[in-house]
Amino acid sequence: MRVNGSKTGSKTGSKTQRLALVAALVAALGVTGCASGLGGGAYERGEARRTMVVQYGTVEAVRAVKLEGTKTPVGPLAGAAVGGIAGSGVGGGRGQAIATVIGAVAGGLAGAAVEEGATRQPGVEVTVRLENGQVLAVVQEDGGENFRLGERVRLVRDAGTTRVTR
Repeated sequence: MRVNGSKTGSKTGSKTQRLALVAALVAALGVTGCASGLGGGAYERGEARRTMVVQYGTVEAVRAVKLEGTKTPVGPLAGAAVGGIAGSGVGGGRGQAIATVIGAVAGGLAGAAVEEGATRQPGVEVTVRLENGQVLAVVQEDGGENFRLGERVRLVRDAGTTRVTR
């Protein structure tokens, strides 16, 4: 009678590994849905019914920028889980333990890179001269507004958040 390596034990271990792999992949894919909008028309729920200051100005410059992706624990954890599971299938004994650790570390690094890359977005820096002469630059997600030089725009501000809109 075999206890370790029996068909029943390996099927159960294999099912557990597949289930963990699927869970990690679902978590990694969910990262892309967690990024909130950063454009002029995107508001967080907590901003509803809050008074905001509105100022008007003229667009002086517009340039394309990149908004970095998110860096949450989800990407590295999902990557570490996938890498650890993949590494655990290599070798046996002490070699298997080492492969599991190396797989988890490499997977964590890869998961972090995938999350950041998947949530990176194009942005726009809009420089506006306000009616009072003050010049402000606002960076936001590029929502296809195509702001033009000399165009009259409005800035909507509250507690550290500023948006450029029409």
